[in-house]
Amino acid sequence: MGKKEMVVVKGLDLQRYMGRWYEIASFPSFFQPRNGENTRATYTLREDGSTVHVLNETFVDGKRVSIEGTAYKADPNSDEAKLKVKFYVPPFLPIIPVVGNYWVLYIDDDYHHVLIGEPSRKYLWILCRETHLDDAIYDQLVEIAAEQGYDVVKLHRTPQSDPPPADGEGPKDEKGFWWIKSLFGK
Repeated sequence: MGKKEMVVVKGLDLQRYMGRWYEIASFPSFFQPRNGENTRATYTLREDGSTVHVLNETFVDGKRVSIEGTAYKADPNSDEAKLKVKFYVPPFLPIIPVVGNYWVLYIDDDYHHVLIGEPSRKYLWILCRETHLDDAIYDQLVEIAAEQGYDVVKLHRTPQSDPPPADGEGPKDEKGFWWIKSLFGK
């Protein structure tokens, strides 16, 4: 028996979705440092009103590492919150385009917390507008993910400081070694 089809949000207000989101938890992945802290994403709607500039940041051993990309609706004619994200890698010589799915599985009415997944169920993120999320809400999002067929025991909470690091705070990893290390599970 195959997994049931995932249910995604319909009618996502892209303008309301823009801004800073903090990673509360995620499935470990080869493209994110395993020891990253204060991981966050900042989304900015471009002038065309349909593409989004993506800035993903995390802190590893006190250094800020980041990668920039673009997000856009997978099907511009659909009201489903199925987006594509495109990054160019490696970050120190961005020449290879990598495209992935970014599906909004749940978002609260206030656009405060969100559950992000993709059809293979290999990747999952819980994001919030604040660095910490109430445990009851976290448990609710985990339950939704489980209902969607995710193996939620893989979820790893992301360490966040309060207050979070300011924009541009800390030395930046200019060489992109974090990206190479993440490929080897470091």
